[in-house]
Amino acid sequence: MSATTVKPAPVAAGAPRRRPGPRLTQRRRRQLAGLAMVSPALLVVFVFFLVPLVMTFWMSLHDWPLLGEHSWVGLENYRLALKDESWLDSVVFTLKYTLFITPLLLVAALALAFLINRPGRPARVFQTIFFLPVVIGFAAAAYLWLYLTQPGLGPLTDLAVHLGLGTRESNWFDTSTSALTVVVLMVVWKMTGMQMILLLSGLQSIPAELTEAARIDGAGPWKSFVHVTLPLLRPTLALVLVFSVAGSLLAFDQFFIMTSGGPSNSTITAVYQIYRTSFINFDLGYGAALSAMLMIVLAMVSAMQMLLLRKTDLS
Repeated sequence: MSATTVKPAPVAAGAPRRRPGPRLTQRRRRQLAGLAMVSPALLVVFVFFLVPLVMTFWMSLHDWPLLGEHSWVGLENYRLALKDESWLDSVVFTLKYTLFITPLLLVAALALAFLINRPGRPARVFQTIFFLPVVIGFAAAAYLWLYLTQPGLGPLTDLAVHLGLGTRESNWFDTSTSALTVVVLMVVWKMTGMQMILLLSGLQSIPAELTEAARIDGAGPWKSFVHVTLPLLRPTLALVLVFSVAGSLLAFDQFFIMTSGGPSNSTITAVYQIYRTSFINFDLGYGAALSAMLMIVLAMVSAMQMLLLRKTDLS
């Protein structure tokens, strides 16, 4: 019996050929190496973000005291939050603070960015000076301004006396308006430098030929800004606004240190109310529900900002 030899089927002229196995193996090795490099960061995100996030939602569905057994209550904490006047007042105050501080920061940062957007050592020196408050922590900045506004002691009190805006015994934190004004001034002083750097990077990425062409076509500084600079600065503006709004909605340190929620609980932010609920009243389940609601609002506001700034034609 003779052995038969099986010949491989001929490959059609136009048929695609398979890539050799070693190349696929090398590609997979590169993928595995990349996954191994980012695995520490993925582990950090999982442990310090995803796990606490899931735990927060789980706690919000329970009556969870600091000590003692917790019990399932479902959506009861969320229903109570919608009727809690102190929580709703803190949310309203936080929104007012956000609407007040966001345009101030943006205008001040944009003005400084235009001011130092020029070559030379003086511009770099002023850029460093304007950025210096950013490196100070919020707590340190709040205590600094708390000293500056001390009645009869702080330099800002002396300045107010010279300008005829008060006396040496005047307390800046007697009324909610003056207390909010001091906090806003501190935040603008501290955070303008960060937004200035972001906007400056956006301005420097705009080709000079475009503004020069607009100037040749007869466009003045304002028209050049509105029709050339502003549309090209839109991605940077979106980033700055998202950071600014998120930071304002999560404001806590400055009010906790400078006003302690006063006067008459008129400067309590949403995060401050969550802190009081969770760590003063020891109601962790209700505090987790408030945190989840704030996180949902923050995500919705940020998504709306990105969507509007992406689709709106600023030109």
